[in-house]
Amino acid sequence: MFNLFGKSDAEVKQDVINELMWDPSVNSSEVKVIASKGIVTLSGSVPHYIEKRAAEQATQRVGGVRAVADELQVKSIFDKTDEDIAVAALEALANSHMVPEHLRVAVEKGWITLSGEADWHYQRAAAMDAVSKLLGVSGVTNGITIKERIQSADVKTLIEQALKRTAEEEGKNILVSVQGNKITLSGTVHSFAESDVARHAAWNAPGVMNVENNLKIFQ
Repeated sequence: MFNLFGKSDAEVKQDVINELMWDPSVNSSEVKVIASKGIVTLSGSVPHYIEKRAAEQATQRVGGVRAVADELQVKSIFDKTDEDIAVAALEALANSHMVPEHLRVAVEKGWITLSGEADWHYQRAAAMDAVSKLLGVSGVTNGITIKERIQSADVKTLIEQALKRTAEEEGKNILVSVQGNKITLSGTVHSFAESDVARHAAWNAPGVMNVENNLKIFQ
């Protein structure tokens, strides 16, 4: 099976393995990779949750990858109680200048749940990044909502212009729909990376609470 990049499943698998080995933020010794028709499945284990996220992001960078099924388990070598993790999470949020005040943290069996409100998506993402790096964390649910600020139909035009700037020609094949504070992307792109560029451009609009990415990767 070959894809748009002219790669077989075996070549995609090897490229993913090489990318994981090359990325210093991922300990790939216990990571297993399967590739089938451009869909890559990651299994095995990593010692930190931040490495689980990094492994998925590294896989998405590889040409020929259409989707990633992340089945990696976090097996921490650190014995941290939920209280320890909660205290560390609150400190991490307080120490980040990009994170808004008054966010709430709940921890159960090492899994962190964030809640509260932010003005921008980058603040929501910064909070996620801050707690993902903590020792003993097995996973993170980001329940932070974005305050509604979308008030103009011009937002659709601004997003389309951003897509054309960042995704170049691919912006012409992407349709943007705005409904309330939700943005839906549809159309086609040539790679997972281009789909990610479009998704980030949509999230950068003020007041966006949800981006539904229905972009298809053209084969």
